[in-house]
Amino acid sequence: MLREEDLAETVRKPISAKEAKQLLKHMDGWDGKVKKEWKSRANANQVAMDGGDAFAYADVYKGLSKLEAEGTLRATDREHMKKSLTLLVEEVSCALGETPEQARDQIARE
Repeated sequence: MLREEDLAETVRKPISAKEAKQLLKHMDGWDGKVKKEWKSRANANQVAMDGGDAFAYADVYKGLSKLEAEGTLRATDREHMKKSLTLLVEEVSCALGETPEQARDQIARE
């Protein structure tokens, strides 16, 4: 059960349409670095996803997508990539009023 006084610290509003467009643009231009050591990468990705920031989800997804293209994903990486994509789809579809499939297609293009 969640107390009403804890609600503001636990739940945030979804991103706006403007933020969703910025997010997709961020993903399109993403050129970040990915930690090579799997354990520190897994810990950093978990912290990023637990933080609740859509841009952090995007960074996790893009970094792991890059590793997937190189063929170096571990099981934990696959789980994090799937979870970050799910979170991104929810954010973008809600913000832009699209179906999850439409949002997934946009994310995949970026």
